[in-house]
Amino acid sequence: MAFTEICIYQVKPKKTEEFEALMQEAKSFLEQQEGLLMLRLIKRGYRIDMEQIKEGLAPLEIKRVVKSVKYMLYWEFDTKESYGAARKICITAIGRRLKSVLLFRMINIWVKSCLGGIRYYR
Repeated sequence: MAFTEICIYQVKPKKTEEFEALMQEAKSFLEQQEGLLMLRLIKRGYRIDMEQIKEGLAPLEIKRVVKSVKYMLYWEFDTKESYGAARKICITAIGRRLKSVLLFRMINIWVKSCLGGIRYYR
């Protein structure tokens, strides 16, 4: 059964380049980890409100940063054990530098795929 983690990062506006470089570094060694099925980093660039949804309009581009730039990291492994091994390597390699670029502690959501749907763990 696959094991997935979704991390939401709130990055200091002046540290986005450093954060993206760290994620590239992490990607290079995570892609070599046994059991990795998928790895995606997404930067939030658009916003949606209910009026746009009701009107069927396209989302609005975010043009200014108020307090943080938001990213989402989605990674999926074949087992919890593969995830644990990769997480340890990642934290050992970039953990301290990662903390220095974040505005807030990251939010982790663990997702376990199951036959009846998806269960979310936070």
